[in-house]
Amino acid sequence: MLLKLAWRNIWKNRKRTLISATSIVFAVVLATLMNSVTEGVLYKLQENVVSFYSGAVQVHKDGYWDDQSLDNSMMTNDTLINQLTSHEGINGVIQRLESFALSASEDHTRGCMVVGIEPENEPMVTGVDKKITKGEYLNKGDNQVLVAEGLAQYLGLDVGDTLVIIGQGYHGINAADKFPIKGLLHFASPDLNKRMVYLPIKLAQHLFGAPDRVTALVLAVDNVVEAEELEKELSRTVSAEYEVMGWKTMMPELHQLLQNERGENLVFQMVLYILIAFGIFGTVLMMTLERQYEFGVLVAIGMRRIKLSVLIILENILITLIGAISGTLLSIPVVMYFHFNPIQVGESLQKIYEEWGFEPIFYFSVDPVIFIRQTVIVLIIALVISIYPLLNILRLEPVTAMRK
Repeated sequence: MLLKLAWRNIWKNRKRTLISATSIVFAVVLATLMNSVTEGVLYKLQENVVSFYSGAVQVHKDGYWDDQSLDNSMMTNDTLINQLTSHEGINGVIQRLESFALSASEDHTRGCMVVGIEPENEPMVTGVDKKITKGEYLNKGDNQVLVAEGLAQYLGLDVGDTLVIIGQGYHGINAADKFPIKGLLHFASPDLNKRMVYLPIKLAQHLFGAPDRVTALVLAVDNVVEAEELEKELSRTVSAEYEVMGWKTMMPELHQLLQNERGENLVFQMVLYILIAFGIFGTVLMMTLERQYEFGVLVAIGMRRIKLSVLIILENILITLIGAISGTLLSIPVVMYFHFNPIQVGESLQKIYEEWGFEPIFYFSVDPVIFIRQTVIVLIIALVISIYPLLNILRLEPVTAMRK
């Protein structure tokens, strides 16, 4: 009965209801867009970091991460790989053999990171095959290498030239060989662009005298966000002779940077919600003052104050729901458009993004939680603000109210 009466009441003064609902619509649209771009940008940063090189989760021999030496590598273990592959959420297991070495041409030398990969599987995690700018990607049986553009340029080498690699292999043996360059890679990060060398893992194992050994098993996962939970689950099930590490554990500085960004964005969101609250309070205040005579009459003829208070709260909830749902429906096509057509950042910011190895775009998230959360938050704000008309009615003097 009260709900039906509240619905009729809000449409008795259509202009007031539409003004109130419109203010909520704009608030919800603004809050949704801000949350969407915030979550989208942070998610894209995580995704970029994971797909850039490290992967979401890695498995090493216990102690390898603290002392990243070939002597701390591990034997290829089919049982472990099958155990990991069978785990829900893991799409594949990529083997790597990594070590630092000296790269050389006839006239120049430079330190480099030599990464032995499975050419057929590596693209699942890093998309390295899409970074080829000249030449061709590796095949499984190749005896050739891929070299980062910056490193090749410094050494004065090009596709078809020979790269010399000199280093220390497994258990201190000498590791030296020369390889034809099959392709050049471009990395957005200048640091990686001047030191990365990729070759098939069998070739790397031969170079370093480490047959059937790997330094890392990189997991291709469904959801980057769930990497932390996956890390905990695998740590409980995988043998203690191995260490399972998510990207947050491997790169704590970057994780802290993202947390700081979330904190800063939370402050901006709180300011936005405060502005929204003031906007809703303004409309509620206007409605309450305009209806003093009406309230006075209803109390004077015997309507219980608590019943009148519930009626007013229901009216506020209905107006808020109309505005919140309308705002959500309006924001969905906008968010969807920018999700599929991300905003490109300016040239000055673009250089900074590329130096960090991130895509220079503002990506919008379409996570349903974002839309639901805004409706719930605005509804809570409206309920809290309903305390004002509630107190006003409880303190109302009918005679005084009817004279206004």
